[in-house]
Amino acid sequence: MPCVISSPSSDSGKTTLSLLISCWAFSKGIKIQTFKVGPDYLDQQQLSSIGQPICRNLDIFLSGEQWVQESFFKHSLKYEFSLIEGAMGLFDGLGSTTYSSTANISKLLNAPVIFILNAKGQVASLLATVRGFRDFDSELSISGIIFNNVNSDRHKKLIEEVFKNEDIEILGFLPSDSKITLNKANLGLISPLDNDKEIDVEYFANFAERNLDVSSLIKFLKSPQKRVLKSLCFEDFKIDSCRPIAIAEDKIFHFQYPETREFLSEIGIPLISWSIYKDEEIPNEASSLIIPGGFPEKYADHISNSKKSLNSLREFRKNGFIYAECGGMMILGDFIKDENGNNHRMSGILPFSSKKSKLTVGYRYIEGLKDTPIIKQNQLIRGHEFHYWETENSFSEIDLLKADHQKKISSPWKIRSWETEYKHEGYFDEQLHASWIHLHLPSSPEVAKNFIGATQITFSKDS
Repeated sequence: MPCVISSPSSDSGKTTLSLLISCWAFSKGIKIQTFKVGPDYLDQQQLSSIGQPICRNLDIFLSGEQWVQESFFKHSLKYEFSLIEGAMGLFDGLGSTTYSSTANISKLLNAPVIFILNAKGQVASLLATVRGFRDFDSELSISGIIFNNVNSDRHKKLIEEVFKNEDIEILGFLPSDSKITLNKANLGLISPLDNDKEIDVEYFANFAERNLDVSSLIKFLKSPQKRVLKSLCFEDFKIDSCRPIAIAEDKIFHFQYPETREFLSEIGIPLISWSIYKDEEIPNEASSLIIPGGFPEKYADHISNSKKSLNSLREFRKNGFIYAECGGMMILGDFIKDENGNNHRMSGILPFSSKKSKLTVGYRYIEGLKDTPIIKQNQLIRGHEFHYWETENSFSEIDLLKADHQKKISSPWKIRSWETEYKHEGYFDEQLHASWIHLHLPSSPEVAKNFIGATQITFSKDS
């Protein structure tokens, strides 16, 4: 069974180790199917950028245990080798619980854990850390360990001495090296779509060859040998007739799960790429538009000067359906105020401006306030938030005048975290849904059904 790469905390080297293994495999002509625990888009993009198969997210909170299992087996069985990169610390999940944590995924998939530890300034304390994590949950198997920031033979020998009587394999010692350090920004790693520092696959591969026990490690990468669950639910939808959907896809907007595109394509919906970065008009044949999350704040001036795209978006608003998440929602407002206090004009479709704020991050429980294009009244779904920006001058219910017609905008749902009360959030009318919330459409059949209906595609669902 393929391993789960985990650690005591964030910033311990999980993504770097996953990339080292993937680059080494690529250099040997070996394909590895990678997975990322949690809703993260950026780590997933990094692992998809080096010539290996597209990395997949495994998130129990968003998608449920059955979908996680089905997705894992569907994609891992395509290749001889797989690996799963964990999130945060091994046991960190929803709020203060271990639910939807890396440990939860490991036990669900019966996958052993390979631990990576930052060894800087430590020797015997490393053993205490490993024993503490191992004893915290006896159902978990921590089968191997790799040490980070080991910069001398003496340090390496001392660690080996401390662990000589432990029933755990030491699979490598990684020295510090700026050439394998990944660039970071506010939301985590910088996307490879927006990074001047490309991963040097050859250097990563050689680094892995020198510092990892790859001959021992490879046995922890073997994909499972049999499928134990039914296939994913894509085939349950039958499209009788369809109209194309345009998707904003460029270096500005790219926070999108690959399964969303695959799901829509597989059920027969034509998809068209649209780029605001290139100042393109929305294709005439598109009946609906998806604007995923991304970094509009970084490109606010560029977007403001993309007159063709913004005018096209305003025109599309009159007759098409718009679905926008997070950063995608920000360009529907009047302005984005950058970190220097400068206002950059956006489309003006919705009556708010966006400005820098504190980090808002976490899973969300969602309940529909009324029947909307995405959620029905009292329907319960799940999503997540991850942004440093907020809207101002927004209202729970407003009248918005555009040209010679009137549209009534209100909140589609109320949201809460594991520790907070419900609050109204987002904007909708019969032709628009915009929110800070990211959804995982393919694993939510009822939401997918609502979405497909909103795009004016007639369909039927098998009973």
